[in-house]
This record gives sequence, structure tokens and C-alpha cells, in this order.
Amino acid sequence: MEKDHKSSGFLHIGNKLLNWYKKNARDLPFRQTKDPYKIWICEIVFQQTRISQGLGHYNSFIKRFPDVKTLAEAEEDEVLLYWKGLGYYSRAINIHKAAQQIMNDYQGTFPEQYEEILKLKGVGKYTAAAISSICFGGRMPAVDGNFYRVLSRIFADDFDISSSKAFTYFSELAFLIMPESAGDFNQAMMDIGSEVCKPKNPLCGECPVNEDCLAFSLQKVSDFPVKTKKVKAEDLALQYYFVHRNGQFLIQQRKDDFIWKKLFEFLSEFPAELKPFIRNTKTISHKLTHKNLTIEITDIEVVSEAAWNSFTEQNQYIVTDFEAFHERSFPKPLENYIQNSLKD
Repeated sequence: MEKDHKSSGFLHIGNKLLNWYKKNARDLPFRQTKDPYKIWICEIVFQQTRISQGLGHYNSFIKRFPDVKTLAEAEEDEVLLYWKGLGYYSRAINIHKAAQQIMNDYQGTFPEQYEEILKLKGVGKYTAAAISSICFGGRMPAVDGNFYRVLSRIFADDFDISSSKAFTYFSELAFLIMPESAGDFNQAMMDIGSEVCKPKNPLCGECPVNEDCLAFSLQKVSDFPVKTKKVKAEDLALQYYFVHRNGQFLIQQRKDDFIWKKLFEFLSEFPAELKPFIRNTKTISHKLTHKNLTIEITDIEVVSEAAWNSFTEQNQYIVTDFEAFHERSFPKPLENYIQNSLKD
């Protein structure tokens, strides 16, 4: 459905959202700062994590890495450790590399321009727009799922949000209602989308722009946004071998070319010489965003000290124990397996 959105008579909608935001803005710690480093970290943390779940992680991460320099100089494994529990560990790897970019390419000063922020590792258009507008007054809409939902309902616009052109299309819609204060407007859109214009059971009666919302007036709020393309989750089978003896067990670090980049894992190749020590095999199911995992873990308890010493001396695996494993980051299903092993 093609619509003419070229009229300039929509700014009052953005002003209503701003007035609502001034009275109802969520009291969040990163709202008390214009520090681009902290805004950047919070945007990355909360990309895939609800604020209620990620706030503690954000606070501990900022406490350990209070600025770009501290983060850039840290070891990657420690950055991953402080990201533990947030998932999507490639985000942690990217912010570590981006911090080093800022130190090397921008002399430690966070870039101000949208185009420069966009050059940072792992920073997309939404994040760059959020940082630019909130910290430096840039006039860029931080288009994300909240924007898609709110704008498509206001204009009853059935443009497919799964389209590759959706970001550009809804950015143009956002400009129609965006007041001068772009940073506050972007945060108002985030809050109205999270607290009022929810995906399911939106609180239309409490919405400050319900009189301007075409979908509301047509009683078709549930029809928007329109999304036709669904990504089918891929089935993936993984095999691990949990080799242990007297509270110690063997691990290795994953490479960065697959899921769970740089996290630690159990052995992935069958240790044939330890076959006599196999106890049992357990199968675990685990869902990632686009993958359905079936993880088979074979428990191998090496009761022979000689066999253990021989195997560990001949291979380059890392020996850890149930106390020290907390100092490393493991994929969630493997961490749970270790925790359950402690109870056995």
C-alpha cells in the first residue's frame, strides 16, 4: 500500500511523545549521563536483553571497564567473562575490538559523527543513531523494533518490516514526526514502544498519541507491524566429551568462526584411548535465535591416574576444576552441565 507521507503536518505527534517522555521516562542509570562510552555499552547490552534482566550486567561491566581505555587494554577472555549471562558473545568480542579502534584511530576520543560511529566494529545504524542523537545532538532516528511498531500503527502502514528497505523507509516516517530534540525523541520512542505500544496487548488507552493513531481509530492495532518473512531455525547437532578425574576436567577454547565464539567448551573430538572410562551419554536441547541445538555429551571419568597423566601430557587441553571454571565463560548449556555435575 503506497501512502503519501510527504505532508509536514505530523510534528505535533512527536511533541506529544516528548511531553509524555518528560513525565514518564524510565529511571535508568544510563539516562543520567551523556557519556558516549556508557551509552554505547548500554545499547549493545540491551540489544538482545530486557532491561530488567540486563541492568545488573551493565552495572558490573561499567564498574570493571569504566572507560574506553580500560576496555581496550583488557584481555579478551576477561571481557567475555564480564559478559557472562548476556549471551550473543560476539557482541562482547566486537566492543572489545571497537574500543581498540577508538584508541588507535580516534586517539581515545569517542567519535561524534554518525558516519564515524558507524565504522566501529559491531555498531549498526540503530546504535550509531542512538549514540549520535543522545550524546552529540545528531538528528538521526534510532530505528529499531519499537520504531517499526509505533510508526506502522500511527500511520497504519503495512510496509513489510522484514524488507531490506525497512530501515530506510521507517527512518523517513520518523523524520516526519521528529522534533528538534532528536535524542529525547529517540528515547521517547524506545519507552513508548516498551511500556505502552507493546507487541501484544498494547495499552492504547494510556497512549499519548492514540488520537493520532490511524490503526487505533480503525481498530486494527493488532494488524501492525506487518512482517512476512520468517527465518527458519536451523537444526544443528553438537558432540562433546566431558573428560574428568577427581574434580578436574578438560576444556578447550572455541575459535571465532562459529557459534559461541571464543567461549570455552568440553572436548569435541572423541578421545579413543579413554573409551574404557565412558560412564554415560546425555542429550540436551538448546535454542538459539536461528538454531535448534541438539547437544550430546559423553561423560568420561578417568579413574586411572596413569591414563589421566598420559592423556593430559600428550594433548594441549586446558585442565580446570569445579572451583576455577567460574573464571571462564562457557556456553549456557555447558555451564549448566557443569553445575549439575557438581550435584552428582
